[in-house]
Amino acid sequence: MSLKIYLALIAMLSLGISLFFSAESQAAKGPAEGTRGMVSSANPIATEAGLAILKKGGNAFDAAVAIAATLNAVEPMMSGIGGYGTILVYDAKKREIWFLDSSGKIPAAVDSDVFREPTPDYWENRRGPKAISTPGNANAWEAMSKKYGLLEWSDLFTEAVKVAEEGFILDERTARSIQRAFDDFPSHAKRFYGKEGRPLEKGERLVLKDLAGSFRMIAREGADAVYGGKIGKAIDDVMRKKGGFLSLKDLINDKAEWWKPVHIAYRNCEVYTASPPSTAFPSLIRLGLMGEFDLAKMGHNTLETLHRFIEATKHAFWCRLRYAGDPEVNPPPLEHLLSKNYWKEQASKIDLKRAKPFTYPGLKETESQHTTHFVVADSWGNIVSATQTLGNSFGSRIMPEGTGIWLNNSLAYCTFEPKGNPMDAHAGRRKLSGDCPTIIMRNGKPWVAIGTPGGHTIGQTVPQMVMNLIDFNMNIQEAISAPRVSFIEPDKIAIEEAIALDVRNKLASMGHELRTVEGRGGLGNAHGLAIVYGKDGKPIKFTGASDPRGRGQAKGY
Repeated sequence: MSLKIYLALIAMLSLGISLFFSAESQAAKGPAEGTRGMVSSANPIATEAGLAILKKGGNAFDAAVAIAATLNAVEPMMSGIGGYGTILVYDAKKREIWFLDSSGKIPAAVDSDVFREPTPDYWENRRGPKAISTPGNANAWEAMSKKYGLLEWSDLFTEAVKVAEEGFILDERTARSIQRAFDDFPSHAKRFYGKEGRPLEKGERLVLKDLAGSFRMIAREGADAVYGGKIGKAIDDVMRKKGGFLSLKDLINDKAEWWKPVHIAYRNCEVYTASPPSTAFPSLIRLGLMGEFDLAKMGHNTLETLHRFIEATKHAFWCRLRYAGDPEVNPPPLEHLLSKNYWKEQASKIDLKRAKPFTYPGLKETESQHTTHFVVADSWGNIVSATQTLGNSFGSRIMPEGTGIWLNNSLAYCTFEPKGNPMDAHAGRRKLSGDCPTIIMRNGKPWVAIGTPGGHTIGQTVPQMVMNLIDFNMNIQEAISAPRVSFIEPDKIAIEEAIALDVRNKLASMGHELRTVEGRGGLGNAHGLAIVYGKDGKPIKFTGASDPRGRGQAKGY
């Protein structure tokens, strides 16, 4: 991918999400509040679906399934049954945090040589049927429901079925996404994503009856409908016709996996995120390095703070490229990378006067920009923080006829050079995902749940929000709204224009090659919530925030 194209993608992260309000005005409004629960997602319809479950007596885990399924309908280009993701949960009863991996395993028949030169169609293979990996979301939703849920599984799809069956009015963002991808859609998808041979436009109604049917089948039969049942057989059939690697056997063998998360101490808090096979650990390296400096004294988004963070984030990016791996094959050396001695050593190497050029450890990568994140908490104090995706917008743009389900192009985001590196498309191994759902513990209790989409910027955005909360005492809305920076390959820094011009000019004079993210776009589309506890240790107040860079909604109950 050329630098020009990459920078264009950064400038319209999360599908070029528009701002209704500036970050400052959104922060001034303050966070949403509730006393019995909180939901924040990328779409108000999905937020309401989660709240409806809480009001029905369900818990955060029940609500998470409803939110995820409804997002599949109202954000069809972003996530869903044909996708994958990373889920962090807090079990209030056992006082435990777990990482639920829904990224699945790479199909057993994959030949990674088709994704790199000299294969003539290597670039096209990264976009189409050969890039489809095992979709893990439905298995993960069911695993979460079986382990923690209170309501009947079939009750969790009511809103998703309704909105898919009756349709919803397209906003500008979703209509634009459809228009950009429409020419690649199969003819059966064009029938409901279009009208009279053209893509649907803003203000028109999108009705997804096939998807509603798939939701009904999953609600009735469970995830087995996808992993061996009628939906699975439809996926297998289209893969055979299109020449994809994914098979019915891969689907049948898929399992959602529970892992203990990885965490570090940061100031007076404990910060938890997904462990390998996720590649979220560099977010903790960034925090560890920044913990070596007195950020509160330096000030928020000042020259001193931003220069240090930029240099720290580049090093953590290097660590991901160098050390990411399957924990059962080539585990990252986290005991070393997340140690105080390592942070102290690396922080001391930061040149406080000049930017250092980024040096590759022999790998390059790209990452999906088309992702969604949501958070939900209930009156018992249970929490779900989930990031889910299809890869590209509408994934591979392949939909098994009659299902309404878009299949991912997950394998496009492997790292193909050099051949055989840890993040290559290794047949039968776990897919490594860079999502970074995060839970912050304070005084032994979960205080904040937060996360964002945004491709390789995810693990850079989350630490900035954590620092905003802990070092700069911001509330959840302020922490999410504050302007951000991000390293982008090969050695550029994306910086939002809300950061002071004087600071930007001085960073440039230090050798940072800046690319200002201007206008109504931004870096990421975060969602978060915070919890206040009473003297008895039970939640008494929830606050929530939706990123002003997006069009989502945080709402309390």
